[in-house]
Order: sequence, then C-alpha cells, then structure tokens
Amino acid sequence: MACSVALLIAASVAAPGQPASEPTHAQPTLQTEELVIVSAGGARHVFHVEVARTPEQQITGLMFRKSVTPDGGMLFPWDPPIESRMWMENTLVPLDMVFIKADGTIGRIVENTVPQSLAIISSDGPVVATLELKGGITSKLGILVGDHVQSKALGATP
Repeated sequence: MACSVALLIAASVAAPGQPASEPTHAQPTLQTEELVIVSAGGARHVFHVEVARTPEQQITGLMFRKSVTPDGGMLFPWDPPIESRMWMENTLVPLDMVFIKADGTIGRIVENTVPQSLAIISSDGPVVATLELKGGITSKLGILVGDHVQSKALGATP
C-alpha cells in the first residue's frame, strides 16, 4: 500500500502506540465518510472513502487489498500539512493518488500507480491530505488539478 515514508521510519523504531513491524495483511475496513470532488464545470463526483487517521492505519493503508470500488478509496489527512511521500509496497492494485492542498483544491494527481513499486510518489509541496482512488478513475471522471474536494474529515462538509 502506499505509505508515508516518514511514518514508516517512525514505525521502525517501535514508538509506543505504533506497530513494531511492517503490516503483513489487510487491515479491517476503517470508518467511511462521504467525500465529494467538484469539477470546474460543476460536476459532483461522490465517493465513500475510508479515513486513515492513526499512524498505524496510515502505514497499512490499502496494502493487501485485492480491489478498490469505483466510488471507494482511502483518505489520509495530514495535520499539520506535509509534503506527502507515498509508495505502493504490498499494494496489489493500481491507484490514483490525489494530493489535496490546504484550500481544498487538488494540487497534483498521479494516475495508475504501479502495484508493489517502491518508487516514491510525492505531492511536490505541502498538502492537508492524500486521497487514494481506484486506478484510472480520475481520468474516467474528468477529475483535474484545481478541482475542489469536500469532506468532513477535511473540515468541508459535502
């Protein structure tokens, strides 16, 4: 799954409340919230995403999952904002990574990430969240950089 490199480093020292080793299996389904992406033309794309809030949830992310539904995914909120650096270790399906800036707009999209790759996928600047969606869905729906993201987890009710 895509993981924050900083979180993996933190986990490797086995701090209290954090996992002592890398995940070996998919985590249970996390709390799901509605997330809406509003395109420049006004189209609304509704997703029901799991929210990875704790370091352990964020480290495991979508690792070992065999599928992601077209209206599903996972949201990684970052507080404070960070330059998000993700990868696809132990992630079995391609994902679209959507990096969300503090103003709620999409700052960068990386489509169809390569399963099991260790290549770093960066937000290229500070973001308040990383959203992982089914690979290819952003192109299919016409979701673009600059579109606006609404989610309770980000303080903007859809």
